[in-house]
Amino acid sequence: MQTINVTDVIRKNSTFISMINRDSCQDVKKCYQCGKCSAGCPLAPFMDVLPNQVIRKVQLGMRNEVLNCESIWLCAYCSTCSVRCPRNIELAEVMDSLRILAQRENIRPKGRAKKVSIFNKGFLRSLKKYGRLHEFTTMLGFNIKSGKPFNNAETGLFMLTNGKLKLSVSSPRGMDEINRIFEKTEELEEKRP
Repeated sequence: MQTINVTDVIRKNSTFISMINRDSCQDVKKCYQCGKCSAGCPLAPFMDVLPNQVIRKVQLGMRNEVLNCESIWLCAYCSTCSVRCPRNIELAEVMDSLRILAQRENIRPKGRAKKVSIFNKGFLRSLKKYGRLHEFTTMLGFNIKSGKPFNNAETGLFMLTNGKLKLSVSSPRGMDEINRIFEKTEELEEKRP
């Protein structure tokens, strides 16, 4: 059996660890694996890797394993983990940084995570185009891209006939400001290493 020197693994993967620390503004090495984040996470039962295990994989520099897990996409950013953490690590920030890195590296999420990614992109596309969420086009796009174009069609029709779902959308005031936010975000994303 081959023995692994953890210090060597961490040294070899220090660039990845430093990048996540920088991008999330968190120091993941402070985590001592108490598991409170996983115990309190409302989505932990649906995750393939528990939140504390995600942090451990980052601590060990297990880049491929952590960027390919579903958990980084299933995190709802509710911050329950962050509130419970005795080391004051904002785990939701780490998860967000991992999602951004996975997207930047064109890592395609699998399983449930794929649907979350599709919805996130559609949601942001709606905000960018309309300045607000347009439920009809967002959900229609989500259904088509997830391979179920008529999913919840009965509910959508009920909402439409009862005036709860609009086919048209009016842009809010301040659309110029919204456009500037997206432009600035895209500019910052391009500058990232």
